[in-house]
Amino acid sequence: MSVEIADIDGLPEGVADHFREQGIEELYPPQGEAVEAGVADGESVVASVPTASGKTLIAQLAMLTSVARGGKALYIVPLRALASEKKAEFEEFEQYGIDVGVSTGNYDSDGDWLASKDIIVATSEKVDSLVRNGAQWVDDLTCVVADEVHLVDDPNRGPTLEVTLAKLRKLNEDLQTVALSATVGNADEIADWLDATLVDSTWRPIELRSGVLYGQALHFDDGSKTQISRGNEKATAALVEDTLTDEGSSLVFVNSRRNAEASARRLADVTRDHLDPEERDRLAEIADEIREASDTQTSEDLADAVAKGAAFHHAGLASDHRALVEDAFRDRLVKVISATPTLAAGVNTPSRRVIVRDWRRYDGDVGGMAPLDVLEVHQMFGRAGRPGLDPYGEAVLIANSHDELDELFERYVWADPEPVRSKLAAEPALRTHILATVATGFADTEDELVSFLERTLYATQTDETGRLETVTQNVLDYLERNEFLARENGGLRATGLGHRVSQLYVDPMSAAEIIYGLRDAEDRPTAFGLYHLVARTPDMYELYLRSGDREEYTELAYERETEFLGSMPSEFDDGAFEDWLSALKTARMLEDWASETDEDAIAERYGVGPGDIRGKVETAEWLLNAAERLAGELDLECGPAIREARKRVEYGVREELLDLAGVRNVGRKRARRLYEAGVESRADLREADKSVVLGAVRGRTKTAETILENVGRKDPDLTGVEADTELDTESSADAGDGGQQSLGDFE
Repeated sequence: MSVEIADIDGLPEGVADHFREQGIEELYPPQGEAVEAGVADGESVVASVPTASGKTLIAQLAMLTSVARGGKALYIVPLRALASEKKAEFEEFEQYGIDVGVSTGNYDSDGDWLASKDIIVATSEKVDSLVRNGAQWVDDLTCVVADEVHLVDDPNRGPTLEVTLAKLRKLNEDLQTVALSATVGNADEIADWLDATLVDSTWRPIELRSGVLYGQALHFDDGSKTQISRGNEKATAALVEDTLTDEGSSLVFVNSRRNAEASARRLADVTRDHLDPEERDRLAEIADEIREASDTQTSEDLADAVAKGAAFHHAGLASDHRALVEDAFRDRLVKVISATPTLAAGVNTPSRRVIVRDWRRYDGDVGGMAPLDVLEVHQMFGRAGRPGLDPYGEAVLIANSHDELDELFERYVWADPEPVRSKLAAEPALRTHILATVATGFADTEDELVSFLERTLYATQTDETGRLETVTQNVLDYLERNEFLARENGGLRATGLGHRVSQLYVDPMSAAEIIYGLRDAEDRPTAFGLYHLVARTPDMYELYLRSGDREEYTELAYERETEFLGSMPSEFDDGAFEDWLSALKTARMLEDWASETDEDAIAERYGVGPGDIRGKVETAEWLLNAAERLAGELDLECGPAIREARKRVEYGVREELLDLAGVRNVGRKRARRLYEAGVESRADLREADKSVVLGAVRGRTKTAETILENVGRKDPDLTGVEADTELDTESSADAGDGGQQSLGDFE
C-alpha cells in the first residue's frame, strides 16, 4: 500500500506543502513502512535500508511530528562533518517555526544555550559530554534519532553511541528512538535492544548493479556482461574513462593515503580531457582556494589534481580541503575522487560508478593485508547512483585472475553483511563510561551499575555469563585505585576528582597519567615536557615510529630527559619504551608547531598531512586544558605553565607572540610580521602606525581593518593609507603567506 505525504497527520503547519514542493508526494516503500510502523506517531523504529533510500525523511517525519506535539528532538551523527550537513538540511524547516541548533565541540560545557532549540544535531561524544555536564534540557527530549547506528560495531566510537542511547532511554522512559542503519546481518537484534519496530528493506530508488571487472569484461550480479575498452589503460583508468563518456562521475576506493594521492594523480590525466572551458575556470578557482587553506605539499598536490578534474580524499587532509573536494564533486566539477574508506562513512557524495580497487588493507592485528568486511564494501557500493541525477548506479570490484573473479563474487557481491557486534566490554571503553555512569547519578551501587549496563546492546548479545561483571569489577578496582571512585558496602560514589575527570571528557587513564606527571614536576614544567605528557595518554593518537626513528628519538630522549614529567621506562622494556618514543616524536611535532616552524616543513619532517597536524594540535589543546583544570583541582602550582603551553600550541607561536596571536584574524604568521615591525602587543596594535599594520598583512586593506576592529581600535578605517613596504616580509616564520594559521582556522 502506497503512503502519500498528505496522509501523514501531525506535521507542523506548512511542512507537508514544503515536502510536496520538493517533489515528495508518494513515499518510498521503506518510508511508507516506517509510517505504518508509527514513526510519525511517536513509535520507535529501526530502519535498516540501503544508502540513498530516504532514511533522512524517516528521521524528519519522527522529529517534526514530535516537535509539533510540543516535544524536543535530538539527531545524533557519527562525524562532525555530518553534523554541519544535517543542520543545513534541517534549517529548511526554520521558516515553519522550528529552531535548529548544532553542537560538536567543547566537551566540558553544559550546552545550556541549546535549551531553546527544537531540533539539536550533535555527535554521540558531544551528547555524552552534555549528559555528564548536567544539561537540563536532555530530560525534555521526546525523540532521538541515531544516524548510522551500525557504527556501534566500531571499537572506537561504538561504545559511546551505545551507552549514550542507553542513558537517554533511562532518563526518558517514553523516548521515541529512531535508529537509521545500513543493511546489516542482525538488524532485528538492534530493534530488540531499542524496543523498536524493524523496517528491513533492500529497496533502492534507482537500480544498483554490482559486479567484477576481469580483463575487458565487466561481469554483473544479474548475469549480464559488458565490455570495457582498455587499450593501454589500467583497469581503474579504463572504468573512469568509460563512466566519463556517459557523463557520469566515479568514486575510487583504495587502501591507503599514498595510494589515494597516486591514483588521483594518474586519473587527472583521464579527466582533464573531459572538461569544458567553464569547468576549467571554476576548477582553477577551487584549486586556488585549496592552496590558500594550507601551504603543504599535500595541499599543492591536491590543487594540481583538482585543476584537472580529479581529487583525493583521506583523513590527512585539512577539513577545508575535504569540504572543497566534496562540494566540487557534488557540483559535478570534480569527475573522480580517489578515497580511503573514510568517505564511505556517511558524507553525502554519491556517484554514477563506485570502483573498489583495493579490497584488502593492512591490519596490524594480523601483521599483514586482510580483506575488508562485507559491510564496509557494501557501504562503498551504496555510494553508487544519485537519485534524480543518474539513471542507474554501478559498483565494481577489480579481479586480477579468474579465480579472484569468482572469489570476489562469493566474498562481496553475493554475500550478506556481517552482524553488528557491541564493543563495549573492552576496558578502555568501560573505564570512561562506568566513571561517567556513577558520576552522573545513573548508578549509586554496584548492583545498579550492572543493572544499567544490562540496558546496553552488549548485554543483549553476550553469551558469556559473568563477562560483563568481571570486566566491570576490574574497572571499578582501577578507578578506586586512582581515587576517582570510592566504594563502601556495595555503594559507589565519584570523588571530587572523579567528577572533574568525567566532566572533562578524558579517559580516566589519561587523567591518571596527567596527574602522575604533574605531581612529579619539581619546578615549572617546560612546554615540551607538557606536550610529551599529554602525547603519551590514551586519548592522543601518537605518531608512528618509522624505520630509523628509534635511534634518533632514543638520543633525543636522553638529551631532554630532565624535561620529562614521570620516569622514562627502560630501553629493555621494548613495548613501553617504544610508546615513550612515539609520544616523544608527537611532542616534538607539537613543539615545532608552537615554535612557528612552517607547516610544510612539519608535514615533510614527520610524514604527515595538514589534517594530521591540525588533529594533533586540537587534541593537545583539549588535553592541556584538562591538565590545567586537574592541576587546579589538586592545588598544584603548574597551572600558569600549562596555560602558556596550551596557548602556544593553539596559536602555533613562541611565547613572545601569545598576546598578539590571540587577536582574531592575526594568527601565527601575521603576528610574527607585526612583531618584527615593532608591534609587540595588543596595546601596541591599538596605537600602531596604520601603514605598518597594512604592510604586515601584505597590503590587504580589509584584513587589516578587521584586525584593528577586533583589537578595539577606535578608528580602524584605512582609506588612503599606503602599506609600509620597508618591512622585512620574509621572516623566519614566513615561507609563503597563507595568512592566518592557528587552531581557530581549523574548526
